[in-house]
Amino acid sequence: MGFMNKILRLNDGDTSGYLPFVIAGRQVGNIRPAFAALLRAFPEVFVVGETWVSLHHDLHDFESRSEALARVLRNLHREGRVETLLGEMYPVTDGRREHALCLIDRGAIGYFGICAFGQHLNGYVGEGDDLRMWIATRARDRKLYPGKLDQLVAGGLPWGISLAGNLAKECHEEAGMSSELAARARPVGALSYFAENPRGLKPDVLYCYDLALPEDFRPVCTDGEVETFELMPIAEVIERVRDSDDFKPNCDLVIIDFLIRHGYLGPEESDYLALQTGLHPGVRGIGAVCL
Repeated sequence: MGFMNKILRLNDGDTSGYLPFVIAGRQVGNIRPAFAALLRAFPEVFVVGETWVSLHHDLHDFESRSEALARVLRNLHREGRVETLLGEMYPVTDGRREHALCLIDRGAIGYFGICAFGQHLNGYVGEGDDLRMWIATRARDRKLYPGKLDQLVAGGLPWGISLAGNLAKECHEEAGMSSELAARARPVGALSYFAENPRGLKPDVLYCYDLALPEDFRPVCTDGEVETFELMPIAEVIERVRDSDDFKPNCDLVIIDFLIRHGYLGPEESDYLALQTGLHPGVRGIGAVCL
């Protein structure tokens, strides 16, 4: 398998065959033609052209756009066209999450190919060859990636909460961590990838954090998302990322980044430079357009 293959499989997105999704002249996503055809039923909200889809120009502010999208998604969900609505609102943007043009339900992001933001925390004990990383096993009843290995803490980044506030919340919910301990997490950068899944394109950005934990720390999941935790030797982490599909796919990327930053993968690695650039390809499939 290899490390590079883990990056490549999360960067298989291709915008050909998709229609740019545009708000106020800015491309914020990409939509499959079959889904775009469903949006023709809502001409007061969407303008569906031959080569693009846009929100109606009468929807000219944050609130009206957000309300119109929510109304359409409720209708499509009732008709069974949108599988799941989660009630968790995410920003729609062609850049920073703070520059959102409107909000959309997290469950519908994939249909529109909108960039989603998340946070992943590497929790570890020790250093060098003796370093061990806390690894979670996802609950078997999870809809996505049941039973797969995961970071100690990982979650989406919804609207209306700061990065620090969301990380503290996720640390408490997923690992029973105190706010004081969570505050010691060190931001170490961001990764991006551009994947394709059954709903559409998935241009994601992950903010990454490292947290050196005390020897006596024991994680406790409080939200039912994790089945068990294991303090795994770094040699085993490396082997399982490189040679298996045991981890949730985007966790592979976060761990590869950790291995590079902590010196476990160095310039002697044959794919070293490709790994570096592969972890930071930039957010693709969005940007300025002119209609």
